[in-house]
Amino acid sequence: MSTTGAAADPLAALGELPGVDESVESVRKSVDRVYGHRVMRRRSNAITSEAALRGARGSAALSGADWALEEVRRRTDFSGDDEARVVGAALRLTAEAGQLLSIWRQSPLRVLARLHLVAAAAKGDEVGRPRQEGEPVDEPLIELRTPGAAEVSGRLEGLAELIIAGGSAPALVTAAVVHGELLALRPFTSHNGLVARAAERIVLVGSGLDPKSVCPAEVGHAELGRASYLAALDGYVSGTPEGMAAWIAHCGRSIELGARESTAVCEALQRGAA
Repeated sequence: MSTTGAAADPLAALGELPGVDESVESVRKSVDRVYGHRVMRRRSNAITSEAALRGARGSAALSGADWALEEVRRRTDFSGDDEARVVGAALRLTAEAGQLLSIWRQSPLRVLARLHLVAAAAKGDEVGRPRQEGEPVDEPLIELRTPGAAEVSGRLEGLAELIIAGGSAPALVTAAVVHGELLALRPFTSHNGLVARAAERIVLVGSGLDPKSVCPAEVGHAELGRASYLAALDGYVSGTPEGMAAWIAHCGRSIELGARESTAVCEALQRGAA
């Protein structure tokens, strides 16, 4: 994770990068449009449920299981093959994330461990803890240098300190950094992408930007495509101001697209078509 200068609040410093203010404002307007929709006043629970399903589908698609929404909706067994297990993990994480909001600000590393445990749904020694030196990482869609265990541990501790300390950074900036850092580190032996996107969701909800979880960034990440996602991640990993700003802008655009998706759901419910 790169920071600009020796600011007391490094995440706030990232918010001062060129173009980030515009992304923050654009995201806020998109979120406000969803929350201002008349359907949200009567059926917000239905919008939240639909956003959760669509967000899980989007996150699974980025991890290699690009299923149609109706297939995700109708299936009940997700144990059959690798893709089914990815979709099942994404659905479990979406459900679990909402239960961890109160813990996140006090113990983010505990939350991350819990997310991995839920995603993996296994009992191996490597589940629910950061990987140790020499343990492989099963994340074939991300072709970046794999940091060693010592680097992972140090950077996770640093990330946790920033989250616990709080600060004045916009929710978009904090969510983008959490997401990008977890993808860059791949701290677990598996399911890192799914965990990173679930953690982004926790930040957006817990910050108050999207308290009802109706603006699924995962939808936007998937809509923009895996190539765009990985290119933006390269910018984050570069640590340059331009690269960091590009990653934050990418995350902002993803939230906007998630908000647009839920606005469309609101419109469909209003017409009685869904």
